[in-house]
Order: sequence, then C-alpha cells, then structure tokens
Amino acid sequence: MNPVVKSLSVERVLSPSADKFLIKKPTQEQAEEAVRTLILWAGDDPSREGLTDTPRRVTKAYREFYKGYHEDAHEVLERVFEEVEGYKDMVLVRDIPFYSHCEHHMVPFVGKAHIGYYPSKGVVGLSKLARIVDLYARRLQTQETMTAQIAQVIDKVLKPRGVAVLIEAEHMCMSMRGVQKQGSSTMTTQYTGIFKDPAEQVRFFTMVKSPGL
Repeated sequence: MNPVVKSLSVERVLSPSADKFLIKKPTQEQAEEAVRTLILWAGDDPSREGLTDTPRRVTKAYREFYKGYHEDAHEVLERVFEEVEGYKDMVLVRDIPFYSHCEHHMVPFVGKAHIGYYPSKGVVGLSKLARIVDLYARRLQTQETMTAQIAQVIDKVLKPRGVAVLIEAEHMCMSMRGVQKQGSSTMTTQYTGIFKDPAEQVRFFTMVKSPGL
C-alpha cells in the first residue's frame, strides 16, 4: 500500500446507533497536507501567496460541510408533543432547502426536501424535520440514500402511521462535469405505512405542489 494512503487509512466500527461509522480521524496536519497534495495534483503551487492558507480554510469548511457525521438523528427526534387535541391528519413540511455533496465526485447537489407524516401518539417540533434533512445532507451522499435515510429514521423514532419524503435536487456532477447539462433536476421519493396507498401519495404530492401562502 502507498505509504501516504496507509498513513491516512481509517478504522471503521459501527456505532451503537447503527446510523454511522465511528472513524479514527487523521490529524489536522495530515488533512492539510492532503489538501496541499491535491493543489499540486491540480497543477498549482500550494506555497504561493493566494494558496498558503487554503489547506486550513478547506479543513475548516469540511467541518461545516460534513458535520452531519457527528450528530445523532435519534436525539433530534426524541421529544414528541402528545397534547395536540387528537390531531391525526397529515403533517407536511415542504420546501426545506439543503445542500449536500455527492459521494462519487465530492461536488455539491442542492435542492429542497418535503416531508409528510401521519402522527400516531403525537407530533414532533417542525424545526426538527428540517434538522433531520440537514443532518443527512451534511454527509457524503447519494440523493437516493438520503431520501431513504430521512424516511426510515422518522418511521423508526416517531412510529407514525406513515411517512412520505420527496426530494428534488440539481447535481453539480451533471452540470459542472460529465454531460454538463445545466438545469436538470432529479426527484426521489420514499413512502412508508399509509403512504403505500397510491391515493395518499397523490394527496401528498398535490399538497407539496399546491400554491403557497
């Protein structure tokens, strides 16, 4: 194995939440040196004035881009409000903006998520659903995986009668490179429980696309 690659190899152990892997991270110095290597590979000089501080900036940005690895979705959703006067109809939070990074090319994909669910024992704070989207978006992702993860964790923790997730996004790996088709969008959905019924899927989609306030 290449000595540099070997020095940066990680130990992967499944965490108790079974939601992520615990990783023995490289040091700050190793991460910054990796950025310098990429700058060299791209064809520039990491020691020139405009780039000398770039490795530090990039590692700082990575902490923000990928902070979802250090958050627990179960904790975000753990508080449920039961005093809702028997409300049992759909709860829908739509147009939740997000940005993520494609795990294949590490370039951004940007879009909106829409989440609907039918409560059983209570409801969760609306901001928590937006936090769940952010938590999974701030990881290396595919849109399909992210859609499934959001639906599955809401279904597992809240135990609602059904969950629907719709994500629409534009992928920079299509618009910046490869086929270079700007403006194309990708839509993914995931349904559980009541939303397995096509009629409920139509209702969800109609509410998502209805005119706003």
